[in-house]
Amino acid sequence: MMPIRRSLLPGLFVFLLLLSPALRAQTPAPDAAPAEPQTLEQASAQRERAKAMHKSAEERYVVEQEACYRKFLVSSCLEDAKNHYTRSVIEARNIDIPAREFQREAKRAEVDAREAQRLADTPRREAEQKEQGKEFRSANELRAAEREQKIAAKAQQAAEGRRKLAAEQAQWQARQDERAKKDAERAARKASEDARAEAEAAARVPKP
Repeated sequence: MMPIRRSLLPGLFVFLLLLSPALRAQTPAPDAAPAEPQTLEQASAQRERAKAMHKSAEERYVVEQEACYRKFLVSSCLEDAKNHYTRSVIEARNIDIPAREFQREAKRAEVDAREAQRLADTPRREAEQKEQGKEFRSANELRAAEREQKIAAKAQQAAEGRRKLAAEQAQWQARQDERAKKDAERAARKASEDARAEAEAAARVPKP
């Protein structure tokens, strides 16, 4: 029995090698790409799913490769693992591509919409800027006029102050002059009175 089994091994090996491509040919193709996403949320979820599928395919490929080295038909097993990995990657890519294209188109549409809105708002912005410029100039002119008024008011106050001071000084000088005049008159009257009193006193003195 043992010799017979050993003699069958080469034939069995050849049979399995011939059978392996046929089995691989019967393996179903990857699923068709999913429908196009309709929203950014769907596109994001679809890309996340594709990313997870790709990562899972890589992890499974490593595990299958390690398992192949413990099998008799190593090359055929590695080829099957590679084909399985390739189909999984293609499936993930078929899911990712439409979602990525949807995101790109959505971003392009958003940019176009912003540009269209910017162009549509240009007349309004120009009118607003013109009005703001007019208001700015009016405000500057008003502030300049107010400054001029303040300067004129201060100059007028200063001149009024000088006139008031001059008037006060003139009044003070007039009072001083009046006082000096009265003092002089009082001194003259006193001198006159003193002279008269002396004359009267001299007249009362008996002559020798």
